Amino acid sequence: MPATTNPSRTESRPGGRSAQVRAAVHQAVKELLADEASELTIPVIAARAGVHATTVYRRWGSVGDLLADVATSRFSGNIVIPDTGSLRGDLERFASDLAKDLSDPDTLVLVRAIIGTGGEGAGVCRRERQQQLEAILEREQARGNQTPAVERAIDALLAPLYYRAVFTDQPPSPEWARSLVSHLLPD
Repeated sequence: MPATTNPSRTESRPGGRSAQVRAAVHQAVKELLADEASELTIPVIAARAGVHATTVYRRWGSVGDLLADVATSRFSGNIVIPDTGSLRGDLERFASDLAKDLSDPDTLVLVRAIIGTGGEGAGVCRRERQQQLEAILEREQARGNQTPAVERAIDALLAPLYYRAVFTDQPPSPEWARSLVSHLLPD
């Protein structure tokens, strides 16, 4: 009689072994990123996490995919969508909060590592922030007010914030970030 598989056995359980491995691997990545002398490879990450390298390869496949997963976990929901009652106020708060987040050394090293791997990882850095920006603009439209196009808002706010954080030695200050809004929404 052929062996049958139980579909519920292949699904991960919250808090089970799969969750423990994920947490250990994510922590190992964060520690290795903080240690600038460390090489970021699957075997090095697996050794630091105390798991076998094949476990990491099987689950993530590549360093880039693993970094994308760490970033998704890190960036999901850590910036609250502001509601100040005005589009200008909401965008200034959003930009200021994002500047603070991108000035955090742990966040910055993760963003730079993800961009360095190319592929889907870079989209993870942007996706959550773009969705938050879209929500701000949609709420303003629901109030019956005109808003700039999403792409225009991305170019005016997200692009310069990420560029300054990742590619320059000038951290994006909250004050500078708020000034970007005046370019998007001139008086």
